[in-house]
Amino acid sequence: MRILLKLSGEALAGEKKTGFCEETVRNVANQVKELVLNGTEVGIVIGGGNFWRGRTSENIDRTKADQIGMLATVMNCIYVSEIFRSTGMKTNVLTPFECGSFTKLFSKDRANKYFRKGMVIFFAGGTGHPFFSTDTGVVLRAAEVDADLILLAKAVDGVYSDDPRTNPAAVRYDEISIDEVIAKNLKVVDLTASILVKENNLPMRVFGLNGKDSIINAVSGKFVGTLIK
Repeated sequence: MRILLKLSGEALAGEKKTGFCEETVRNVANQVKELVLNGTEVGIVIGGGNFWRGRTSENIDRTKADQIGMLATVMNCIYVSEIFRSTGMKTNVLTPFECGSFTKLFSKDRANKYFRKGMVIFFAGGTGHPFFSTDTGVVLRAAEVDADLILLAKAVDGVYSDDPRTNPAAVRYDEISIDEVIAKNLKVVDLTASILVKENNLPMRVFGLNGKDSIINAVSGKFVGTLIK
């Protein structure tokens, strides 16, 4: 089984809301290591929100703001991949643009070669283009490398009818179709990513990162969250 795991930068920051909570990252690493030891191939995309939310600024050109965001995801992936390595895993960071000796350039053949070697692959830098989010990046990479499942690990434990942080009456969906997500504008992922999910028939599981064994349970299907079909 091959999965693409999307980690939000905010979730990795923990209660600090910025930077990293190393305890959280190590917990993720230990869960992924268990999956890899059991034969699951794991690719990871990390958002940049723990360092940069440039789209909220009115003083920076959108293209430049998105480029800064891409670099934030590269920093995140390098850091998290090193924590993974400290637990004994093999990792590699792939980007859609050259980063000197920091990363390797993405190609499907290269990714497949690394998967066959039992490596955890970090797909950094988004799509490499402005105006596309890491949501689109994870779905694009999942389609390119023929992933069986996308896991979205968030600060919120699933897909809700409204933002549960501001609306206590919001209801969590156990299961929902991507058509309903689009029609109800639930913003699980952005619209471009939603269309890619629909066109490529990619199942997604959305769950809270901080639950006990949350990633392992999401892979097995024994999770608290939302299945998007």
